[in-house]
Amino acid sequence: MAAGRADDAAATAPLWRAAQAFRLVTVLYAVGQQIASVDSYREPGLSWLLIGVLVVWSVVSAILLSQWADPESARRHTAVVLGDHAVVIALMASTRLVADYDWYHGHQTLPTTLWAANAVMSAAIRWGPVGGVLSGLLISAVSIAVREQWELDLWNDATAPVLVSVGLAIGLAASTARRAQRQLEAAMRLTAAAQERERLAREVHDGVLQVLSYIKRRGSEIGGGTAELAQRAGEQEVALRVLISEQGARSESSSTHVDLRPWLTAQASPSVFVSTPGDPVRIGEWTAREIAAAVAAALSNTALHAGTDAKAYVLLEDMGDALVVSIRDDGPGIAPGRLADAAAEGRMGVARSIVGRIEALGGEAELLTTDEGAEWEFRVPRTAGAGW
Repeated sequence: MAAGRADDAAATAPLWRAAQAFRLVTVLYAVGQQIASVDSYREPGLSWLLIGVLVVWSVVSAILLSQWADPESARRHTAVVLGDHAVVIALMASTRLVADYDWYHGHQTLPTTLWAANAVMSAAIRWGPVGGVLSGLLISAVSIAVREQWELDLWNDATAPVLVSVGLAIGLAASTARRAQRQLEAAMRLTAAAQERERLAREVHDGVLQVLSYIKRRGSEIGGGTAELAQRAGEQEVALRVLISEQGARSESSSTHVDLRPWLTAQASPSVFVSTPGDPVRIGEWTAREIAAAVAAALSNTALHAGTDAKAYVLLEDMGDALVVSIRDDGPGIAPGRLADAAAEGRMGVARSIVGRIEALGGEAELLTTDEGAEWEFRVPRTAGAGW
């Protein structure tokens, strides 16, 4: 809550400064108007006393309203703005004490319309356009009542439209300033978060990913009992790459739709080549996650079974009504019936990690294999998942 008040104060601080400069100008104008009109008053001594109150309150209120950096400035501003209205209304009403009907009916009230606009400006800065307009209407109504100008001739007396317009304009400016401040702070938070993610991604890439890649490669070369260790290291390497890509995609889009391309390109490595369209391929986040996970599982199988020198190629195609993802390697291929035998033996990695994921999206996963390599083709319709 204190941070929110500080943010609001920072946003409206320039407006408060401008308002206090305007207040100084209006005080000088009010004193000049007093000098020009004092001879027409019935009680000139009382009028000078009231002008003294105007000057003192102007100084006090300006000092209090200028302390926008204080955490309690919002509460203080509210109290001063309310006091501003009370003093303005009291001074306007006191016009009847110092002048005759013929004077106050056809002239400005004692504090002048220009000085009375300070209360409207302060209300607009504090409460926005609604507060500014209501304040302008209130001060205008008091002016009409004091001067008994019930006919409200706007062509000859522009007090009401001027005050209401000031309240509306300043209120809109204050609301715009607050909104801009919130957007700026949100952008700064996003930038800081993105920079931190990039730093962590570099740390992970330079450390953990390279170690996992080394373990996968050496484990595959050694074989035997270390083959499973190599497989697990490969799976975690892919998972980390997907996680980094996912964080990058989230920083680029706050909606439920994401660009699938970064989720796939994050899995690229010296032995994995990824090709994607030039334009964004936007799909639901859950759908993107499942496709990326299926690709990661296919690449993990390639790294484990195709040999350490095998290369893998991932191709993403946007067909309009469907997405097609192809994963091809140049290994020895998969023997006919090998996947069915693995499923019968209770090893459900391919069935669940690849075929199961794509079929859950309403798509198809087809495996083509020869002695020159294996190729997976995922075809996922555009209607897949609620996130499309």
